[in-house]
Amino acid sequence: MAETRAAVGPAEVATLKELALEGALAGTTVTCAGLGERLDASNQTASRRLQRLAEADLIEREVLNDGQRVRLTADGEAQLRREHADYRRIFEDDDDVTLDGTVTTGMGEGRHYISLPGYMEQFIERLDYEPFAGTLNVELDEESVRERGRMDALDPVRIDGWEDDERTYGPAFCWPATIEADAGQYEPGHVIAPERTHHGDDQLEVIAPDRLRDELDLVDGEKLGVHVEGEGT
Repeated sequence: MAETRAAVGPAEVATLKELALEGALAGTTVTCAGLGERLDASNQTASRRLQRLAEADLIEREVLNDGQRVRLTADGEAQLRREHADYRRIFEDDDDVTLDGTVTTGMGEGRHYISLPGYMEQFIERLDYEPFAGTLNVELDEESVRERGRMDALDPVRIDGWEDDERTYGPAFCWPATIEADAGQYEPGHVIAPERTHHGDDQLEVIAPDRLRDELDLVDGEKLGVHVEGEGT
């Protein structure tokens, strides 16, 4: 599980957006004076916001003689993608997204976590089926990595966190999904995403009542599509 990072507020997110507009997705040099002017804020305020973004692992920065070299991290880019998804939800009528990728072998953790009673009881109650003890791992193509952020605009099924005598387990989110492969189409399934995960945005995990590799005759490297919808769509 990923470590909890410092929280950021709207002001820091606005700063993150400004940095991205200045080229910080690839890396750019900024000064606190210049950034403060663009944000209509003081040098000290701009400096504090950069510090908070760095503490939250949303940017990487290096102090130079003429300013700071700043680059958005993967988490920083994901933060902006969530903002983008929210605005799409406000202004557009998107209620689904299709992600493409290839089947890959996971690290085997899905089988363990799916089988835990604190999760399994909620799956049965909220998804209306008992998932196969394991996940189908999909490595998304480049376009789908960008599109994945649109999932945040879709209403998920929430799986609550819980604890036992040994540890605390975090919450997760599930989106209804249809899986399409050469061998046919399968539903119902769900894309599952823990609230905190070490997986990158290019990795997708899918659960279903059956072992999807068997149902769709899937092997590593095979291409497939995952059509994701919001709960109640």
